Amino acid sequence: MSEKRVLSGMRPTGPLHLGHLHGVLKNWLKLQEDYRCFYFVADWHALTTEYENPKKIPSFSRELLLEWLTVGLDPEKSVLFIQSAIKEHAELNLLFAMITPVSWLERNPTYKDMIRELKQKDLATYGFLGYPVLQAADILIYKAHKVPVGVDQLPHLELTREIARRFNYLYRTEVFPLPEPLLSEVPKVPGIDGRKMSKSFGNAIFLTDDEETVRRKILSMVTDTERPRKSDPGDPENRCVAFNLIRLYFSPEEQAEVIEACKAAQLGCRDCKQKLAEKVVESLRPLWQKREELESRPGLFEEIVAAGNEKARRFARQTLAEAKEALFGAGWY
Repeated sequence: MSEKRVLSGMRPTGPLHLGHLHGVLKNWLKLQEDYRCFYFVADWHALTTEYENPKKIPSFSRELLLEWLTVGLDPEKSVLFIQSAIKEHAELNLLFAMITPVSWLERNPTYKDMIRELKQKDLATYGFLGYPVLQAADILIYKAHKVPVGVDQLPHLELTREIARRFNYLYRTEVFPLPEPLLSEVPKVPGIDGRKMSKSFGNAIFLTDDEETVRRKILSMVTDTERPRKSDPGDPENRCVAFNLIRLYFSPEEQAEVIEACKAAQLGCRDCKQKLAEKVVESLRPLWQKREELESRPGLFEEIVAAGNEKARRFARQTLAEAKEALFGAGWY
């Protein structure tokens, strides 16, 4: 395994769905085979938008870690931990806050977008404005070389790089490497109504849904609205929402068969969705079985989390000591 380190995390805001599985977790599974990966539950970050109702965050955090384990993240290959258990994140965040210009935070495009999108929440808080500084601390305290991001997250990572550069320049040190983005193509995963799959839209197929629920949701998916009858020819590649899921679960040969039969009006939408439901259920069945196995072994989950927290803490403690020595000199505690 490479000595290069990867850092990524998720906010515990509710159950994971197929969009998370194909958009993030499958990439994490590949990365843990080639890098030293640190994956964390970002519960402090969840507070930036959920500060009015924080009591649900611990249960969501536990659920998030369980779901990571069920999809195959391996605590022997990756360090899985809870952000708030590693207090060094907060201390490094404080040090970075002292050197980060407010103008850097105010021009953060995501800050403006979320203020606009989440009008129902009061996000005019110090914590929300400064969350990119905490994010920089999350990344840099593990001296991450690579950070998996989408194109829309590149400004965040560039701010982390700027903070690292500024720290290294001010204190004439090279404590922090400049993390680089790991860009990956994120597949389009539609919700059952055609919009992007999202908890907030109520259109998601969750990893914890039971078999009956998964089948029911897929059978209710929007297909080709210009094909009201089975006898009408369809155009699945261009007009069928469900076909975006078919691309993820059917082999190229199976996709070609669906396209040909649909265009020839030989395959009805319901029959097609039943085949899709079968594929999705079969892919989720190992996850459901793994979940049962984890929950049947008392104390196993707690052992895994404690071990991950301790591995993260040891690394974070060393980095923080180096950062404080750069600021204050040797022997400072």
